[in-house]
Parts: sequence; structure tokens; C-alpha cells
Amino acid sequence: MLSGFPDAAPLEGLLGGLLIGLAAAIMLLGLGRIAGVSGMAARATGISNSGAPWPVAVLFVGGLVLGAAVFTGLNGPIVATYPPSYSWLVAGGLIVGFGTRMGSGCTSGHGVCGMSRLSPRSLLATVTFIGSGMATVAISNAVLGAWS
Repeated sequence: MLSGFPDAAPLEGLLGGLLIGLAAAIMLLGLGRIAGVSGMAARATGISNSGAPWPVAVLFVGGLVLGAAVFTGLNGPIVATYPPSYSWLVAGGLIVGFGTRMGSGCTSGHGVCGMSRLSPRSLLATVTFIGSGMATVAISNAVLGAWS
């Protein structure tokens, strides 16, 4: 147990990180494609015509859903805490979606795949993601009391 984080699961986090890295490596070495979730989702839904072949994108996104279902079946549902209203959740989702299209990728594409290749664009994008997230939580807590 980690002090201040009574529900932390560092071994499970390590295993999950290793599996994500393995999946990203398989995708890059096997298909020459980045395993970015936003790009795969855009390709699978027809928003984008570039990137991985459509069947690969559909299987990738389907695997995310199937993996979550298998985890839930084995371990029970994950208890999640959401913002005080669903309007915050919808607004956040739309802003993230816009940002991933504007930034040519999401945290998985830039943070996992780009940083492992030492891509300057991905290093900057990841620092921006983290900084923006920290600022958003700080402002939400200080001004709006959103997650207090």
C-alpha cells in the first residue's frame, strides 16, 4: 500500500503498462503503425480515411471494449467517480476529442508510442497534456469546487 493512496495497485499498474507497451510494439513492428486510440477510433468510425487499414482499426477498438468487458467479468465493475454533472463530462469529452484531432493524436499515440521513439512533437504534446490536466483540476477545485 502506498501512503496517501490506499487503493493504489502498483503491481497491476506495472503489468498493465507492460501490456500496453507490448501492444504498441507489436502494432509498430508488425504493421508499421502507431497504436493511438484516437486515430484508430477515427479510422474505425470513418471519420478518417488514413492510418491503419479499416479492419485493423475496428479490431483494435473492439479489443478495447472486449478487454474492459473481460476485466469486469473477472473482477467486477470498476467504481468511478464522475464530475458533479454530466454536462461537465460531455464538455470534457468534446474538448478532448477536439484536442486530439488538433494535436494529431491522443495520450496513447503521443505518450506511449511517440515518447518511446523520442519524438519531439510527442514529448511536447505529452507535457502539454499533463500540464493542462493539472491546471484543469486545480482551477476546477479552486473556482468551481468540482471534485472537492
